[in-house]
Amino acid sequence: MELNLTANAPGADLIKDVSEATFMTDVVEASQTTPVIVDFWAPWCGPCKTLGPQLEAAVTAAKGAVKMAKVNVDEAQMIAGQLQIQSIPTVYAFFKGQPIDGFQGALPESEVKAFVDKVIKAAGGAAPGDALAEAVEAAEEMLAEGAATDAAQTFAAILGEDPQHAGAYGGMVRAHIAMGELDQAEALLNGAPIEISKAPELEAAFAQLELARQAQNAGPVAELTATVEAEPDNHQARFDLAQALYAKGDAEQAVSQLLDLFRRDREWNDGAAKTQLFTIFDALKPNDPVVLNGRRKLSSMIFA
Repeated sequence: MELNLTANAPGADLIKDVSEATFMTDVVEASQTTPVIVDFWAPWCGPCKTLGPQLEAAVTAAKGAVKMAKVNVDEAQMIAGQLQIQSIPTVYAFFKGQPIDGFQGALPESEVKAFVDKVIKAAGGAAPGDALAEAVEAAEEMLAEGAATDAAQTFAAILGEDPQHAGAYGGMVRAHIAMGELDQAEALLNGAPIEISKAPELEAAFAQLELARQAQNAGPVAELTATVEAEPDNHQARFDLAQALYAKGDAEQAVSQLLDLFRRDREWNDGAAKTQLFTIFDALKPNDPVVLNGRRKLSSMIFA
């Protein structure tokens, strides 16, 4: 499956080394139609060696929505003086011949990407992240409607554009869980790029996988309910009932049973009730009412 997520392919002049002689043409004039990000660097600058490639990667990913000019300040001291470059790396974004944004020093890769997206938007363009976000939203809708296979294909296409897109990677794992392919989901999680392995989207997918494994062995709700009603202090039966309820799609009642278990004996089975509650909270969306109410009730018990 292919997604039309980007504009035209970049030309050969997307990233240029710019001198004092070509600055007017390659930056000021070129920025009349396309924003130009200028990276002021020097061979002796350590942070420049990290920032430069990050900028180049983000500009390349934008597929022509923005250009980049690299200026060696050792060889362009007049321009550096005119723009009052105090330290390097310094980055300026030009549009319509004028600086419109900038920053000094190295930044995390995510902030570099965000800066490039911001420059593109400021110039009236569509940042590559926008199209990917829309595609993720569409895939999430497919997954919610039960079209897990279509969702997995869409997530895969997004990852083809951005292999480190945590939202798409987590979505891919959850799509395989929805299809009952738990081993494949686990393999995906184990093979996640290190850069996103601790992202909230992957943590949520891991929690969902753990709950799905439990669901395979969940007992019958009716029998477990009868046992709990007859033996209120049967903690294992109540814990098993919570697992069975979640497996049937009743997260709210599962949380309720676990809260009751925690209230009765918070230390039972090495704090299993609390651990299971956090697994459910991680698996659901942070703003889910079940999560919000459950966290509030748990906190009131812990700090009572």
